[in-house]
Amino acid sequence: MIKVTLVGAGGKMGMRLTHNLKNAQYEMTYLEVSLAGIERLTEKGITVSQPSVTVPFADVVILAVPDVALEKVSATFIPMMKSGALVVTLDPAAALAGKLFDREDVAYFITHPTHPSIFNWEPIEADMHDHFGGVSAKQSIVCSIMKGNDDDYAKGEELARTFYGPVLQAHKITVEQMGLLEPALVETLASTCVYVIRQGLDEVIKRGVPAEAARDFLLGHLRIQMAVLFDELPGAVFSDAANKALQRGLKEFIREDWRKVFEPDNVKDQIISIT
Repeated sequence: MIKVTLVGAGGKMGMRLTHNLKNAQYEMTYLEVSLAGIERLTEKGITVSQPSVTVPFADVVILAVPDVALEKVSATFIPMMKSGALVVTLDPAAALAGKLFDREDVAYFITHPTHPSIFNWEPIEADMHDHFGGVSAKQSIVCSIMKGNDDDYAKGEELARTFYGPVLQAHKITVEQMGLLEPALVETLASTCVYVIRQGLDEVIKRGVPAEAARDFLLGHLRIQMAVLFDELPGAVFSDAANKALQRGLKEFIREDWRKVFEPDNVKDQIISIT
């Protein structure tokens, strides 16, 4: 069996991975330093190990820690790993910022979930409430081999399909492409736009629209707008009136140079700011 050590197992992301790895076909060991994290693992029947007796023998070490901690954590654990082992991180930011400890004799695999699509339909209604993914709703994942060979990639993808499961599709992309997706596309751009939409909802409620009516009206329109814009309804288009409102909005509060968030230097600045 492949020996896998999960670093940060009792954290927010670590617990999500632990849920799927606990009974998987891997020889698992778990590392955690916070008392709260250790307590969460204990409640799941999981015993925390010592790094010195797990990391040097692991075939794979997953660093499930926040971006801001990866530089220090990777410098602690990667030097302990055996030659030929595989490092797995769950976000491209630290790698693109040059903050991962570098070793020539280990491989580096990076993966991130897409989360279940807003157009994802599940046969069981309760599964639709798995918004994050990794429990019961299907999602896809993106994967990249930063350093290593095809066997390293295959090992990493199989592991990622397990801890992010159920997985629809694994997309193999480059680390740089992953950086364009996150943070640039989904955090810097999309999160900002969605945040402003939510602020708009709060604003119309302040102006007297009943909160439940406003929420229903907005979320229903978002669904059809997204379906049209993302080609879920082939051939469907906005009405002339809706297009006029759209063009007005673009002129009034969208900067013409918004695409600069995808320029290499800008993406690098975004990554540095979050690491």
